[in-house]
Amino acid sequence: MPPYPFAAVVGLDDLRLALLLNAVSPAVGGVLVRGEKGTAKSTIVRALAAVLPEIDVVGDCRFSCDPAAPDPGCPDGPHSVSRVDSRPARLIELPVGATEDRLVGSLDLEKVLASGVAAYEPGLLAAAHRGLLYVDEVNLLHDHLVDLLLDAAAMGIAHVEREGVSVRHAARFLLVGTMNPEEGELRPQLLDRFGLTVEVRASRDPAERAEVVRRRLAYEADPDGFAAAWEAADKETAVRIATARALLPSVVLPEPELLRITRICASFEVDGMRADLVTARAATALAAWAGRSVVTAEDVRQAAMLALPHRRRRHPFDAPGLDEERLDEAMSDGDEDPEPDPGGPAGGGPGDNGGSGNGGSGSGTPSGAAGRDRSSANSSAPEAADASHERQGGSLGDDSATSSASTSESDAAGAGSADRSGGAGPEQPPAPPSEPFKARLLQVAGVGTGAEGRRSRSRATGGRAIGARPGARGLHLVATVRAAAPEQIARGRRDGALRLRPEDLREPIREGREGNLVLFVVDASGSMAARQRMAAVKGAIISLLLDAYQRRDKVGLITFRGRDAELVLPPTWSVETGAARLTTLPTGGRTPLAAGLLQAAEVLRVERLRDPRRRPLVVVVTDGRATQATHTKDPLADSDRAAAHLAAAVTTLGGSTVVVDCEAGPVRLGLAVRLAADLGADWLQLTDLAADSLTAAVHTSRPRSDRSSTDRSRSDRRAA
Repeated sequence: MPPYPFAAVVGLDDLRLALLLNAVSPAVGGVLVRGEKGTAKSTIVRALAAVLPEIDVVGDCRFSCDPAAPDPGCPDGPHSVSRVDSRPARLIELPVGATEDRLVGSLDLEKVLASGVAAYEPGLLAAAHRGLLYVDEVNLLHDHLVDLLLDAAAMGIAHVEREGVSVRHAARFLLVGTMNPEEGELRPQLLDRFGLTVEVRASRDPAERAEVVRRRLAYEADPDGFAAAWEAADKETAVRIATARALLPSVVLPEPELLRITRICASFEVDGMRADLVTARAATALAAWAGRSVVTAEDVRQAAMLALPHRRRRHPFDAPGLDEERLDEAMSDGDEDPEPDPGGPAGGGPGDNGGSGNGGSGSGTPSGAAGRDRSSANSSAPEAADASHERQGGSLGDDSATSSASTSESDAAGAGSADRSGGAGPEQPPAPPSEPFKARLLQVAGVGTGAEGRRSRSRATGGRAIGARPGARGLHLVATVRAAAPEQIARGRRDGALRLRPEDLREPIREGREGNLVLFVVDASGSMAARQRMAAVKGAIISLLLDAYQRRDKVGLITFRGRDAELVLPPTWSVETGAARLTTLPTGGRTPLAAGLLQAAEVLRVERLRDPRRRPLVVVVTDGRATQATHTKDPLADSDRAAAHLAAAVTTLGGSTVVVDCEAGPVRLGLAVRLAADLGADWLQLTDLAADSLTAAVHTSRPRSDRSSTDRSRSDRRAA
């Protein structure tokens, strides 16, 4: 079946342009296509391969050397160029489950076993040379594979050092990666390695959607006839690409336009110099595509719209895109460097209209944390907030009449009213979260077998080989050869051939990382109502949500206050929704701790049916108080039973629990420590959540067996 014609794709003008610019000049650095499912991302990439001009290659060269300029270091060289073959440019697809061997190549097993010679078998990087390498769901690849891929794309050379093989070969290709942001984000340093990015969304125009459906149905009914109808348009595109490639070396980038590019990049405060280089290369390719020999200001503007959106995002919850008004200001500022605008895109303020890289059609809402520097200074946000409140004489717990002698009158009055009424009490206005910070890595203990991710250890099919064992489910070549080598004399080895028997075979033991279900159980009662304290708590949880976003976790959010608990966010991939709901979370009322723990156990029970391999990480954020009963008249008895129930549920699923202690101030009751013991959980203070906290320490709590300790816990909680 012929591929869907490139010219028949409806809409997606910016994506079409970005792909064509890379076809003209692979030095631009590839395209990252971000968008929701079902937006023809894969279709248009596969269609592009069909319009790329044919290439001449050295006959019998596995690395597709150009006969006009053969690679002097080609492993199949030196070439005499006695035979030249012409063939279409290859489209190589890298599957999500690919291994490092498949990407960079490995030993040629057949030659090793037949002759004992350590020969190299090229991988996908070699096959993609002078063609197109397509990575669908690039954000789901293992990080070390993405590193190898982007290094080769940036340098145009692949270096292979493994299993006794040392090879260097050319690897210049048009790199296209597609991803659905709902399934997890690329790390910023990897995101920056893609030259251009395009946000794609399905059209909301009924007429345009109808045309998409009409053409697709026609293609499925008669693929050959449909392709023939668009053949002339595709040939015209192929000719234009070849013409632009020939013109590209003579295109001039005038000095005023170069200064314009650097002004724009400086104005948007992008990191490093890659943005400047990519914008210059893209503008030059644009001029060549238009058939001009000089880069114009409009070329620079279009190139910036494609090269900068993913580089100005400092925060995963920031709306993608570029503020076009700010871009126009930077372009027209002459030789004067623009003053940094704290309300512009780098700061995520009101000046950011959330326009996307495809012509400003995006509609994202700018985040208040956009472009902020999450340095080590920000990692102390929770501690600073608590310390500030203590200096003002405020207590960080206000549903306890005896928790601290320094409780402010306003906090005590609000919480006291809530406790006397037994209801939700006067609701406190939502406190805005404090500045997010880089959170420490919280992991589920042990080794799981869940979905690929970046959090906890797991046995995986695509992870790194950490050892070998007898078996034949995938061959660990080195271990197999080592197992067979001592027996070769006894087996009468001849002609250098390696004689293998079934008992010699070894299969790799691979270990990777899995994604988890991170379930937040957050105390929103009156004791958390002090605004500085709740701001610190929200900032800490948003920091953990950012971490979960990067590590491809599912997240859920439960809050408890007043009389009951509420599942604010059912387990989902959309951590942005969790952050938005957390920001507007009100506080006040009693502390139904048992209700929150029981709700968490119920969520785990349901998720076990939906996603049984995903191990849970339950993060309980509380000061440990319990002042509202659920099933009996004794809140403490309820919370003890609920803790035992949740602990059993987590253990059954192979998960882990962490209690984040929010108690602060000069008087501390240590109730969260005892709750951690009841749950068999790790215990952290709120100020320990920062990755670079000097005092960070995880304390493993174990269930208490002595009666006196239990009695003390009960009496302390009653006093609270």
